[in-house]
Amino acid sequence: MVSHLAAFAWYELLTTDLPAAQSFYGKVVGWTAQDASTPQFAYRLFSASGTAVAGLMELPLEGRKKGATPRWVGYVAVQDVDGTVDRLKALGGAVYVPPTDSNIGRIAVVADPQTATLALVDGLKYGTTAAADSGGPGRVGWHELLAGEGEAAFGFYSALFGWDKAPAEEAMLDSYQLFAAGGRTLGGMFTKFAATPVPFWLYYFEVADLDAAVDQVKAGGGRIAQGPIELWGGHWAVRCIDPQGAMFALQGLRSEAAIDRSAEGESDATLAWSTSWRGISSRGQLLGKKPTVKDKDKSRP
Repeated sequence: MVSHLAAFAWYELLTTDLPAAQSFYGKVVGWTAQDASTPQFAYRLFSASGTAVAGLMELPLEGRKKGATPRWVGYVAVQDVDGTVDRLKALGGAVYVPPTDSNIGRIAVVADPQTATLALVDGLKYGTTAAADSGGPGRVGWHELLAGEGEAAFGFYSALFGWDKAPAEEAMLDSYQLFAAGGRTLGGMFTKFAATPVPFWLYYFEVADLDAAVDQVKAGGGRIAQGPIELWGGHWAVRCIDPQGAMFALQGLRSEAAIDRSAEGESDATLAWSTSWRGISSRGQLLGKKPTVKDKDKSRP
């Protein structure tokens, strides 16, 4: 039984080049960085509008030897990490780093039964759940799970965190399940495409000008896996890979001039598995013609 609200509250980039990653994300997302190292290891904080929203650290050598690659990891704030880990194991999840006191709080790094990695934290010392809830440039606006099997994945996270199914949005794929905590929609999950190498969580960073951010991704040595792709409400999204290989996404507004200059987006054709996203946009919405006002009127009672 879950007796508290569990929601994403912190994000961490594990990379192979700290200075390069700090410079890249500073230019792309607009984050400032602050040193928060301990005697044990180097650690930096990414901040948006003066609030720490994410951490940056070296990918441990032990992990690299086992094949780990640069990645973003999201932390779900829970009331009791130890108890949550016990529940996770009973539900078929795996524990990579057991409950440990760290520089950001008591943490554990875990995986769901389909091997998608995430982390748990209680007593978070930097960002707060309240801060994570507020949107705006530099914050994470959406959490997306590319699962081995979407329905089973939702069942696991619902049992572990008490997440609920959220109502589907207009023009959304039936297979794309929105999930919510405490009545607030956090993101969506769906069965990954066969060409996608492994199940994983993808985090969408909000930016004020999507095209300017895309330009910075390219200038900094990153790649566009898919996009720009249109959402409702005038927002667009791109899925990206940073220079060290970590996958992330951006969402934000575009100018009419920028929209006119790009037709179907700028996906990197060399990223064969990412092309499987064709026909589905962020948040599980179908790409293609938007419903007209007349169409919308017909659907009204």
